[in-house]
Amino acid sequence: MRSRHTLTRLVAGLLLACAVAVSGCGSGGGTDTDTRTGSGAGRAEATPVRAGAPLKDPEELVSRGGVLRARLDVSRRKVDVAGRKLWALTYNGRYMPPTLRIQPGDRMELEVRNRLDKYTNLHVHGLHVSPSGNSDNVFIHIHPGETFHYAYKFLKTIKPGTYWYHSHAHPMSAPQVAGGMSGVIVVEGLKRYLPPALRNITEHVVALKDFQVEGDEVRTRNLRIGGATNRTVNGQLTPTISIRPGEYQLWRLANISANIYYKVHLQGQQFQVIAQDASPVDRIWKADSLVIASGARYDVLVRGGPRGSTQLQTLAYSTGSAGNQFPKVRLATLVSEGEEVPPVALPAAFAPRVDLSDAKLAARRTMVFSENKAGTLFYINGKRFDPDRVDVRSRVNTVEEWTVRNDSDEEHSFHVHTNHFQLMSVNGRPYQARSMQDTANVPARGRIVVRNHFLDYTGKTVLHCHILNHEDGGMMAVLEIVK
Repeated sequence: MRSRHTLTRLVAGLLLACAVAVSGCGSGGGTDTDTRTGSGAGRAEATPVRAGAPLKDPEELVSRGGVLRARLDVSRRKVDVAGRKLWALTYNGRYMPPTLRIQPGDRMELEVRNRLDKYTNLHVHGLHVSPSGNSDNVFIHIHPGETFHYAYKFLKTIKPGTYWYHSHAHPMSAPQVAGGMSGVIVVEGLKRYLPPALRNITEHVVALKDFQVEGDEVRTRNLRIGGATNRTVNGQLTPTISIRPGEYQLWRLANISANIYYKVHLQGQQFQVIAQDASPVDRIWKADSLVIASGARYDVLVRGGPRGSTQLQTLAYSTGSAGNQFPKVRLATLVSEGEEVPPVALPAAFAPRVDLSDAKLAARRTMVFSENKAGTLFYINGKRFDPDRVDVRSRVNTVEEWTVRNDSDEEHSFHVHTNHFQLMSVNGRPYQARSMQDTANVPARGRIVVRNHFLDYTGKTVLHCHILNHEDGGMMAVLEIVK
């Protein structure tokens, strides 16, 4: 039996095909793109959705025949933002833009048109792809009025799971992402590790995205990380998610906010983690709550409880004495209703294990994160970001061990582009990694040890704190991967 999500997408796709035939306008100008559950680029904004309405998964642009060709129009528009009409920075005229869905081995060609009054660019967060040329090159500037053509070729070995895309235009990453410029990418293939009874499991994108309000616009100036904000799921306030008693669903939890942390908790339930940062786990592990630092993602299984409702929450969380105190907030309501689903046994083992514990090390390095007393200037190894300076040179097809030390009184979200890493220890305690990661939280006055495997690609890329206010303030360094 097809999942309800799959049926919804098929029906929506048929309706959209009819609309395109009448209007002569598609999402990418008649290209190899399958658009599902929503409108294509340039269409009118959807009808506002009230708080508490059923969760809407974002529109999807899906590869076809090994290619995803699509257009992303970047513009400032007055659109629906969680049921309010506000000026926001949008992709394709939406605060919650399309999910890009691809298969391992695909090509993706994105035409990015900049209709803002400042330059921008695009980063495909977490994807193992070339950092050079017109691929995932964060040093590109797309100036106002310009169009840039990105081209990505993904290996067949790329890991399935949840990624995301966003502006990486230094030093405007924080205002552009906070203004609305972030969306989700899904690489198919995660379900193949599930039991056959769950291969058609209902899945939901659960994109965690917040906005602050200034007058009639989403705030992009003077962003205060700990300021009053509105936390949304897929751009909705406190939506309702339906599930049947005993039913498993796949939720793609993604923190695509600019700055804030989430400590996600589902009352009376446990998350069963099957991937972290789009890296499938070797064994499914359970958690009552998940701290999702800025930029991080988890793919989880959620099982419907007895008939009734419960809350998806973000719990109170502190990032340290110099950081921020985030309050407890309800994100969504999970409603268990309908016919009970027979139980399905989950496997003990999941995906093949990747382990760098015994790898030969080409180098050991230390990265020190620090900031000034005012918390306005940020450093890596005592230096602020300079795109014309190379801070670290590493050789392709080698493994390095990095100690990331935090000399500040607030947590930082450590992120490296191009390759995933294995988290080895936190504050001197060995860490039992179940998967690779591209983002890891560094405790205040603490340290983590990671091992990076520089695979396949050479070129200039970056490492940084993914609290984008910190990145824009200088906490970013240039990493060059050489032969």
